[in-house]
Amino acid sequence: MQDLILTESRGFGPLAGGGWLVDESLFRFLVDFEIQKAQRLRYSVSLVCLSVEPVSAENGKVSTSSLAETITRCLRGTDAVTLWAQGSLALMLVDAETPHLPSILDRLTKRLETSAWSAGGSCYPRTAARAEDMLRQAVDLLARAREEGGNQLYVAS
Repeated sequence: MQDLILTESRGFGPLAGGGWLVDESLFRFLVDFEIQKAQRLRYSVSLVCLSVEPVSAENGKVSTSSLAETITRCLRGTDAVTLWAQGSLALMLVDAETPHLPSILDRLTKRLETSAWSAGGSCYPRTAARAEDMLRQAVDLLARAREEGGNQLYVAS
């Protein structure tokens, strides 16, 4: 289990608590588990796949893992982040519905020093009933946002 959990974020002003930065296999497990809980307790779970073009004044680029840590500190203790394929990130946002995603993403991207970003989102139960479908929707919409020039969030409908 220690290898699966990379870090637990703490602090960060009014967003104290922070989410969890985990590896991809644990992230997939958490999404599936959270959807099962959400089915019983009737709440929403959203996924966002996020790709950013980091900018740093010092060395030119900032690593994706440091961006993941920064984002994790901005989230609630119930949320999780993982490093995803091709340098992107995946976020699981518990009790966040599709109308909330633009404001959540806006808050996160303002805290990052990025020149461009792209994102795709999905939500249980609104856009998908299974974890695999949510992940596929978010990844496909991320690819679409990248193709269409970035600085956009596409959410499954």
